[in-house]
Amino acid sequence: MITEQSAQFYAKSASNHDRIYDRPERKDDLAAMRGHVAETLRGHTVLELACGTGYWTAVIAGTADKVVATDINPEMIALGKLRALPADKVEFKVADAWNLPDDIGSYTAVFIGFWWSHVKREEQERFLAHLRTKVGDDMFIVLLDDAYVEGSSETVARTDMEGNTYQIRIAPDGERYEIPKTYPSDSALRKKLASSVREIKIVRLEYYWLLTCRLK
Repeated sequence: MITEQSAQFYAKSASNHDRIYDRPERKDDLAAMRGHVAETLRGHTVLELACGTGYWTAVIAGTADKVVATDINPEMIALGKLRALPADKVEFKVADAWNLPDDIGSYTAVFIGFWWSHVKREEQERFLAHLRTKVGDDMFIVLLDDAYVEGSSETVARTDMEGNTYQIRIAPDGERYEIPKTYPSDSALRKKLASSVREIKIVRLEYYWLLTCRLK
């Protein structure tokens, strides 16, 4: 499961969260991925997990029929609501991706942006099994995350016995947090997801990757 340390760090860092999209070297890739996400989710009713401040919620809302954006941190949800996205298309809710309520609703797609890399390898299949119990079989899944690029990505501090990598992040109050953060290759994604999903397709740019699939 996502560690309590990770949740605390992101709660404290909510107001600074979108700075990760300000890196000039990533501008072109980021624009391309916004286009991919918007087109991939066009016309869908989308459940967004770990939505953060709603950066990608706004992108999805431009083409989707409806978006319910969820995050475990009320601090993130509050910032998302400040975006003043159309109330008839976008709803923000506090919810833990690992403990979604039974009445989460009916959707045609689930979007997970920049959160999958925080799910430890040994927990990924269990998470997808949990998600299946909440949204059903054959659900269309979209994963978006970043690739490791030397000189742009945060330094990897250590690797554990399961192959998970970790980074040291410093919150605005100066407290240090060890955050799980993995950078899977296309082959690693396909191998790990093969037992849980089908129809895997991957778009990989220098700084980001996008994977679409359907739950088995």
